[in-house]
Amino acid sequence: MRDVLILSLALPGIFVALWRPWVGVMMWTWISIMNPHRLGWGIAYDAPLAALSAAATLIGLVATKDERASPFKGPPVTILAVFVVWMTISWLMGIDPVNDYEQWSKVMKVNLMLFVGLAVLHSKQHVLALMWVSVGSLALLGMKGGVFTLATGGNHRVWGPPGTFIADNNEFALALITAVPMLRFLQLQLSSKWGRRLMTLAMLLCATAALGSHSRGGLLALLAMSMLLWWRGRSRLVGGVMMIVAGVALVSFMPDSWTDRMATIETYQADHSAIGRISAWWNAWNMAFHYPFGAGFNAARPALFAKYSPYPEFVQGAHSIYFLVLGNHGFIGLALYLALGVATWRSASWLRVHGAKSPESIWCAELGSMAQVSLLGFAVGGAFLSLSYFDLPYIIMSAVVVTRIWVQTEGWRREPTYVHNWKVVPGMGGPARRKPSQLPVQNSSGRLG
Repeated sequence: MRDVLILSLALPGIFVALWRPWVGVMMWTWISIMNPHRLGWGIAYDAPLAALSAAATLIGLVATKDERASPFKGPPVTILAVFVVWMTISWLMGIDPVNDYEQWSKVMKVNLMLFVGLAVLHSKQHVLALMWVSVGSLALLGMKGGVFTLATGGNHRVWGPPGTFIADNNEFALALITAVPMLRFLQLQLSSKWGRRLMTLAMLLCATAALGSHSRGGLLALLAMSMLLWWRGRSRLVGGVMMIVAGVALVSFMPDSWTDRMATIETYQADHSAIGRISAWWNAWNMAFHYPFGAGFNAARPALFAKYSPYPEFVQGAHSIYFLVLGNHGFIGLALYLALGVATWRSASWLRVHGAKSPESIWCAELGSMAQVSLLGFAVGGAFLSLSYFDLPYIIMSAVVVTRIWVQTEGWRREPTYVHNWKVVPGMGGPARRKPSQLPVQNSSGRLG
């Protein structure tokens, strides 16, 4: 029954992608992040749904011949393109290109579909659909994990979907935490009271699941995002009290084993896991001076640790988005990766400022604001987790880039949109049949009152 349900959802979408390639991007995103076919037990389990989605989308992209179909829509995209080229060079110049091919292929497929998405996504509808599919997929997994954590009293760890970048409990926690601010963005777009309440429940369950993963990096990411939200809040006193109450309630629910594990953040010297991370970080740092192109897609080699790490007996992955890129692609690769993050942050800042100037583009300011919160959480939590190639931050980057173009070209003039449930007539640039005094009032925080 599961297989029938999965195929009944996937196959029609793949078929539609032949003449609506943006639908194929949504299908790929759903399959890539959620891995729904792995929830089946029969024909759907090994069905090449991702490959079919990609193929149909590429055919649709060629067939539509859309003159707007160029992915290069801003500095972040240009930096990403250079980074992709550099990753390929570092793979070819690496220690073992043959055995690293599988990982290179996996990363390149993700990036190819990112560029395809940037080429075919243009409208507000596209951006919102991308957010609903990507973040919604994680929310469904997070809600399930949150219920599991509550049902078991937090005594068992929550794990991500198998066969994905976020299968490990730590990576899954960071993915959920990165998704929470984007869920808040989607909540702001809802007019239904019950819909907004359901989104609040989803955010709480995702945060509970992240805590239930027993991830220390996830906890630090959650704290960093909470601080930024508190700083930007309208009432810091009220917001701070609410965050403290919610935090105490969640933490008090967790068992002693969770508290003991979080306490090891301060006593990392006695934690073998932490020492293993430090060993991998030294290995990546010292190795980068001798391998200017990086070691390729696998720097966790005993021979390298024996030569470059002060703890050669601790051989493991980098457990850091920064040191993973440094070990794999050298200092140039790391510089490009950091530049991509900075460029995306700046584009989100641009949205926060310019999106707030018009009632029709308030949603763009909200996207920019919540995207920055997500990126901060990912940047902090990612310092301790190997998620450099995970889809979601790049998807957020794509949404920010496409939305900036939408604002710059005044997209509300060419497509119907709504401002507080009032339809905007294309070409008029304002709410239909409303007097200026009736327009929603924009306050100093950039939100409509």
